[in-house]
Amino acid sequence: MPRSSTKPFRASLSRSVRLLREFRYEQPDPARFYTALAQDSAAQVAHYAPLESRLVFDVGGGPGYFRDAFRAAGARYLALDSDVGELAGLGDIAAGTVVGSGMQLPVRSDCVDVCYSSNVLEHVPQPWTMAREMVRVTKPGGLVFISYTVWFGPWGGHETAPWHFLGGARARRRYTRVHGHEPKNRFGESLFPVTVAAGLRWAREQEAAGSVDIVQLTPRYNPWWSRWLLRVPVVRELVTWNLVLVLRRR
Repeated sequence: MPRSSTKPFRASLSRSVRLLREFRYEQPDPARFYTALAQDSAAQVAHYAPLESRLVFDVGGGPGYFRDAFRAAGARYLALDSDVGELAGLGDIAAGTVVGSGMQLPVRSDCVDVCYSSNVLEHVPQPWTMAREMVRVTKPGGLVFISYTVWFGPWGGHETAPWHFLGGARARRRYTRVHGHEPKNRFGESLFPVTVAAGLRWAREQEAAGSVDIVQLTPRYNPWWSRWLLRVPVVRELVTWNLVLVLRRR
C-alpha cells in the first residue's frame, strides 16, 4: 500500500500561473475554473495521503467537480452541502451526498480517511466550529485539508471585490445598487471575514492541544518559495488569496 508523503507540497510557478489564469473564469465559466481547481486539489491531497480506495468526505462539495476529480484518483467520495441548488448544479443530486450544516457534521467521529473542504470556511458564521468538526470525523492518522479565501486578499469579497476593502456591508450595498439585486455571497449572511492570522492561530492551537499535527500551512495559489510571506503580518493578508491548512489527525 502506498505511504503518505512527509515532504511539503512544492507548488511550482507554472502551476500558480495556470491556476490564476483559470481563476479569471470563476464567474463567467465556473465549470472551467472548478474543474481545473478540483483536479489540482485531488493531486495535492494525493501528495499527502493515498487516495486509492480511501474515503474522502468533502464538506461543501457543490455540484460535482470535486467528486469527479477524487473518484478519478481512485477515492471513495461522500459530500455534504447546505444548499440543494448547489448540489444539483450539474443535474440530479448524486448518490453519496447529504444536505446539512458544516458546523454540525452528520457523520460519526473517527470515520473518514480524508476530510476535505475548499472555499467553504468563509461562508459559515462559525468557521472554526466547522474546522473542529472536520477534525472530529477524521480517523487517527487521517488527513484534514481546509482551504479558504482570505478576507483581505484581492478576492476576499468574492463578486463584491475590491469594494470589500472599504467594508463588507458597504460592498454589499454597492453591488445591490449597481446590479439591481443582491450578490450571491451576502456579507453577514453567507460571507464572513476569515483571515490568515485566524487560520494559523487555530491550527497551532489544535496542534498544541494534541488533536492534530500540522503537515503544512501554505498559500494555495502561490509558488512554494513564497511561503515565507505567511510569517509577515499584514502583508500575508494581502498577498495570500487562499490559505491551505493541511493537518494530520492524532
